[in-house]
Amino acid sequence: MHRKLILASASPQRRQLLEGLGVPFEVCVTGVEDESDVTHTDPAERAQYFARMKAEHAHSVHPDAWIIGCDTLVAAQDGTLLEKAENAQEARAMIRLQSGKTSLVYSGLCVFTPNGEAYQGMSTSSVTFKPLTSQELDWWIGTGLWKGRSGSFQIDGPGQLMIERIEGDWSGVVGLPIFLLGELMKKAGWDICQGA
Repeated sequence: MHRKLILASASPQRRQLLEGLGVPFEVCVTGVEDESDVTHTDPAERAQYFARMKAEHAHSVHPDAWIIGCDTLVAAQDGTLLEKAENAQEARAMIRLQSGKTSLVYSGLCVFTPNGEAYQGMSTSSVTFKPLTSQELDWWIGTGLWKGRSGSFQIDGPGQLMIERIEGDWSGVVGLPIFLLGELMKKAGWDICQGA
């Protein structure tokens, strides 16, 4: 039985994680990019809200498909919400704030079934940075890999050199919590493990 699966995200990292499951899918980039006028300040609520918004938008375009919406937000140890940096200066300030400290990463997930039922979940992980020298900060900003990343870091490439340890779901930190996705899909009636 053929099922259509849509990933409601432009993120190449999410695409790569989903490809790793071997399930065919299409990408639908949603128009939910301006996050500045949303009033949720709690990072978990905010991530969940955007995950659902993305899934709802994609569902309105592809009502016959299964939809995956996801949003990932980072909160520094002092509670500061670290969204995507606008420029290198902002990115450097974010990384400096996280140096030698532990940030929390919230990945909100929302699965829509073709009949419009929504299944939501949250994956929370902690990421501990080693104390970074100004040379290491220069190196990281110089890579440009902070662009388009919540918290201005990555955990799926050279950025791992700054990360002392993570607790939780590595794939959730990258941007798509795979274990949680499998659980939500199963609840929704599609067991990816069985292909059924």
